[in-house]
Amino acid sequence: MEVLKELLPGCLLIQPKKILDHRGWFVKTYQKDLFNGLGLNMEIREEFFSISNKNVLRGMHFQIPPHDHDKLVYCIHGAVLDVVLDLRVSMNYGQVASTKLSAENGHIIYIPKGFAHGFLSLEDDTVLIYKTTTVHAQEYDAGIRWDSLDFDWGIKQPVLSLRDAQHLEFDKFGSPF
Repeated sequence: MEVLKELLPGCLLIQPKKILDHRGWFVKTYQKDLFNGLGLNMEIREEFFSISNKNVLRGMHFQIPPHDHDKLVYCIHGAVLDVVLDLRVSMNYGQVASTKLSAENGHIIYIPKGFAHGFLSLEDDTVLIYKTTTVHAQEYDAGIRWDSLDFDWGIKQPVLSLRDAQHLEFDKFGSPF
C-alpha cells in the first residue's frame, strides 16, 4: 500500500496494490501490519456498505465521542465524489477536502476521528464499503448539512434522505472533538 497524499492532516488517500491476471484483479483493502506501518493503528469493529443511484448525496456523517471512530472508505462499483470535513478544534477546523473514489482507481480514504464524511454518487448502482473502529451507536450519530459547507458539490438538488436534509448547519455546530 502507498499513501498518495494527505487530503487534510491525518486524512489519507491510499492506493492499495492491485494484482491483475487473466481472471480479473485482486486487492487487499486492509491488513493490520501494513496499516501499522503507515502509522495507522486500527482495529476494525464493523463493516458495512451502501448502494446509491446517480446524484444521491449521503452525508455529512460522523459519530460523537465516546463512539467516534476512524473509518476506511472505498468504492467497489461505480464512482463517487468523496468529501471530508475537519471538525477537530484546530487550525484546520472547517476545512473541506474531496477526491474521486471509484472501482477503477481503487483508492481508499482513511478518515480519522473528528471528521465528517459524505459523498455524491456519480453513477447508478455505486457501492461504497465502510470499515469503522467502533460499532454504530444511534444516540451518538450526528451530521452536518451538506449545503452549509464552503464546498461546491457540483449539483443543486441532489437526492437526499430526510435525515440528511435535516442535519444541523455547520455554523451552528459546536465541536466535541
